[in-house]
Amino acid sequence: MRPEAPGSHELLVRDHTVYACVMGSRAFGLATEDSDTDRRGVFLAPTALFWRFDKPPTHVEGPRKEQFSWELERFCELALRANPNILECLHSPLVESVDDTGRELLALREALLSRRVHETFTRYAHGQRRKLDADVRTHGAPRWKHAMRVLRLLISARDLLRTGVLTIDVGAARESLLAVRRGEVPWPEVEARMTRLAREGEEAAARSPLPGEPDRRRVEDFLVRTRRASALQPGPYDEVVQGVVRGRGVGEH
Repeated sequence: MRPEAPGSHELLVRDHTVYACVMGSRAFGLATEDSDTDRRGVFLAPTALFWRFDKPPTHVEGPRKEQFSWELERFCELALRANPNILECLHSPLVESVDDTGRELLALREALLSRRVHETFTRYAHGQRRKLDADVRTHGAPRWKHAMRVLRLLISARDLLRTGVLTIDVGAARESLLAVRRGEVPWPEVEARMTRLAREGEEAAARSPLPGEPDRRRVEDFLVRTRRASALQPGPYDEVVQGVVRGRGVGEH
């Protein structure tokens, strides 16, 4: 039998990815022998696809296992909101592929960082901590892997607010974090660490070198230029593309 052809959404990832990296434990320096390889990426849907009733997807899962990709506009929207997963994706030390558009996106990393990270990083961490507290009440112990993730995120937020630089690899904190993951650290001590890191993050936010807001205009200019360049690229929608960029409506002569 012939192998099944990839779906149209998977083709967007295959043919139009501008940036791809490895995230998760491998990027954070927390990988163990049984760790998965989490792949994340950004694809640029051809501009002509947005002129149809059925718009291209904002994200695509796959085609590889543990792979997830965002369309460029959605990715930028989430980055401007200081989404932790998105910002960390942009700073991964494990880049698998990047083209010219992807390099322009990476050049926007500083423009996307702001003191908003204090709210978004710590809000996510606090939400996870409430779930851990519920696990302790119900089962007598937290999910230790999730507890490690909360600590890592709080460390990342504190250091980012202090320095203005988002560092992904946990470095010297690796062993202490893995000890938490293995359940070797008593829960009260883990709670105390979380409380201390949250307090340090609060203090860092008050005097952070980061700007109050991201540079939305710079990011939007990049998106507009990229969409325009895509519209001028030859492809299966040549006639529609050329008609519109010349200032004529579709079907006008």
